[in-house]
Amino acid sequence: MRYAVLGGPDDGPTFRLDWQAFSYAGKFVMSNTGKAVAYEGVPVPEREHWPPDAREADEPLEDVVAAVSFNEDRADAGAAWLRYVTVHEDRRGDGVGARLCSFVADRLLGEYDRVRIAVNNPFAYEALHKAGFGFTGEETGIAELVLERPFADRANAYQSGLDVYRERDVSEAEQAFLDRKAGGGPPEPLDA
Repeated sequence: MRYAVLGGPDDGPTFRLDWQAFSYAGKFVMSNTGKAVAYEGVPVPEREHWPPDAREADEPLEDVVAAVSFNEDRADAGAAWLRYVTVHEDRRGDGVGARLCSFVADRLLGEYDRVRIAVNNPFAYEALHKAGFGFTGEETGIAELVLERPFADRANAYQSGLDVYRERDVSEAEQAFLDRKAGGGPPEPLDA
């Protein structure tokens, strides 16, 4: 697996993903955010032109396994936000999304003091903990939990975020997951 930042928000990288295999596929044809990918195949520096401009390329990229967009926080110049993490449906649960988020956060922390992401389900919450993020105790207006890197006290904050989900109406799969995680600590961070 290879990882690459394709450009920042000012660069406006765009590309197409297969909308049937990726959630949020339409968000990657927009040019107002930075983009990064996890992919298989030829390394980015050796490609003649990659990613193709979405306005010119009708075919979705075939070797992308996961993608994430990012931008600077409009209200806090010291923070960046990861947005729209998506993993190919055949690779969900493999840790690719968590590794991609960790990779991008590592790069953004060279420019920003902190990197944030908002998640709306306990599976994404767990994946982002694997990427080294921790629950801030904050929620967005659309009921997403805000996680942040760096985060010093991940162990104590982990269960408090899961408790928020326990108070919500969740699916049977989410409830079973929450039951398995009761009383435990956060997962060990994955290598990016």
